[in-house]
Amino acid sequence: MKYDVIIIGGGQAGLSMGYYLKKSNLSYIILDELSEVGEVWKNRYDSLQLFTPSYFSSLPGFNLDSDSYPTKDDVADYLKQYVKRFSLPLQMNTKVNRLFLINGEFVIETNQGSIKANNVVVATGPFQTPYIPDFSSLMSKEVLQIHSSEYKNPSQLKPGTALVVGGGNSGAQIAEELSEDRKVFLSVGHKMVFLPQDVGNKSIFWYLDKLGVYKASHNSLFGKMLKKRPDPIFGYRLKRLIKNGTITLKPRAISSEKNLILFEDKTQIKVDNVVWATGYKPDYNWIELNEIFNDKGFPTHNRGVTSQKGLFFLGLPWQHNRSSALIQGVGEDASYIYTQLKESNS
Repeated sequence: MKYDVIIIGGGQAGLSMGYYLKKSNLSYIILDELSEVGEVWKNRYDSLQLFTPSYFSSLPGFNLDSDSYPTKDDVADYLKQYVKRFSLPLQMNTKVNRLFLINGEFVIETNQGSIKANNVVVATGPFQTPYIPDFSSLMSKEVLQIHSSEYKNPSQLKPGTALVVGGGNSGAQIAEELSEDRKVFLSVGHKMVFLPQDVGNKSIFWYLDKLGVYKASHNSLFGKMLKKRPDPIFGYRLKRLIKNGTITLKPRAISSEKNLILFEDKTQIKVDNVVWATGYKPDYNWIELNEIFNDKGFPTHNRGVTSQKGLFFLGLPWQHNRSSALIQGVGEDASYIYTQLKESNS
């Protein structure tokens, strides 16, 4: 079977692309390896709540209807509604094993068989392979180690102290939750910046949008400056917990030995649990087009358009601007790729 466009990935990026392709006469299908829409969100930690309000957390054509700050289940349910509302052609339980070119056509080999396409949009997003530092292997087996992608709630952990490694908003939320019944350390490799979640009766994102931060392009002077800075922590709860000693802030973790973690300032602590909120690394080994990737394994592109005719990426952080990494921002990037697809297939 052959399609004009195949979208790989049925998360918010892939569904946004499907929404725009629905307006065209191009034949297309969305492939996803999971068993149900929104499963990635369903599987995230129980207490996860977006730091962007619902009106900054919607895909094109259909607003997310929820309380001010949606939970992970709100988002999962919304994605299911989105597929039904626009009757998007989504094929689940389909894992893509290879993507390659034969005589100018893309061949996608999956566990359900092979499909051909004139164009491919890779919408697998930035959360691919969990990254855990190599020195984690030096720790005692008595220490429970878990990546934030596998963390659900405090009941998974052993009794005793917990170290959360990683100073993003996920690491912050997990550290806050764990501190309710145990001693928690938080290892951060940069100076933490805290912003209020709301100012007056409006989300901080309303103000950031008005100031142009939300739409700062990756190649603008302002955007380049923002990219060099770590994301701020939204809300002041973590700041208060650090100030009153409930959570102890530690510098970057650099090594380990048995049940000890060594930090950049040469201090060390004994731990019973470690939650690695250390992000993800790219995994595009299944794409057999090495020339489109840089030496760090990331695709080289201009707003998602690669040097390989017909191959596009969607859902990457800073794909075009700061909002590209957020749910609502992916719609603008999908619209741009849709325009490129229409022009190349007209």
